Amino acid sequence: MKKIFGFSLLMISCFLLTGCFGSKKDIIKDFKRKYGKLKSYHIKGTLQIMRNEDLHNYNIDVSYKKDDNYRVSLKNKTNNHEQIILKNEKAVYVLTPTLNKSFKFQSEWPYNNSESYLPQILVDDINKDKNIKVKKGKTGYIITTKVDYPNNTSLIKQRIYLDKNANLKKVEVLNNEGIVKIKMIYKDIDKNAKFSKKYFNLEENMNVSKTTQTIKEIDNIIYPMYMPKNTFLESQDTIKTKDGERVILTFKGDSPFMIVEETVKNNKDNMVIQVSGDPELMVDAVGSVSKNSASWISNGIEYYAVSKVLNSEQLLEVVNSISSVPIGK
Repeated sequence: MKKIFGFSLLMISCFLLTGCFGSKKDIIKDFKRKYGKLKSYHIKGTLQIMRNEDLHNYNIDVSYKKDDNYRVSLKNKTNNHEQIILKNEKAVYVLTPTLNKSFKFQSEWPYNNSESYLPQILVDDINKDKNIKVKKGKTGYIITTKVDYPNNTSLIKQRIYLDKNANLKKVEVLNNEGIVKIKMIYKDIDKNAKFSKKYFNLEENMNVSKTTQTIKEIDNIIYPMYMPKNTFLESQDTIKTKDGERVILTFKGDSPFMIVEETVKNNKDNMVIQVSGDPELMVDAVGSVSKNSASWISNGIEYYAVSKVLNSEQLLEVVNSISSVPIGK
């Protein structure tokens, strides 16, 4: 009788403490059930991006409604610069409402790469990985999966932190050296969010506060701190334009490229610009990345980088290393 009682106690303890007998399968199943087929949701959280030695912090607000409607607001905590990634039945957009400017993509975003702030994309990552690891943590569980960031192949895995009821708490994305480069902290998730008919409409999202200060001169020219081998700054030219200034940095050598920095005009009416490629969170803003070019807007300056030699990942390595400290020719 004591043996039976002891065995039963052991079984109960095993289930409570470690989740024996298919716990890995059950945890993953619960997570998929909670987040895999949501018809709508609204998420508030904090997104942290580590670029070299710099940490960029964003307040992030994510909304989703079935039939591929997404709205992701990213507000930089340092300068309060807000941008919106919007997807509806027409296209994918990156909006900068304060400048009356938006970029239009014909893109597969967000299904063409991993995204730590979108639950259904986390579910997709789990479904694609046949070697998922599940570990019991202090307050819940940790699921480790592979990730797919086409423009940054050094990011290789993510840790998805859940509470004991399989609710999302945090996601960490790590590089091949085991360093956390992206951290998404989930603060609030409404799984039954209701949205107005115009919520995912382009014009509605551009119709917000337009208070911003444009600049006429580029006081601090940025330079990349990372240089491809045998590549150097050959020339630097400043040109006066109708609405301000334009700086052209030309780099020569084995991996030539060009960076253009130009003051941004605050358009009177909403301007939609058709671009190729995909939205990408780079430097300290959301921009566009194509095969051999990248562009973004930050602190009243529009940046454009292009190369006939570097691919998108190599170009982003240069772009994401920019600094106000000049390099020598």
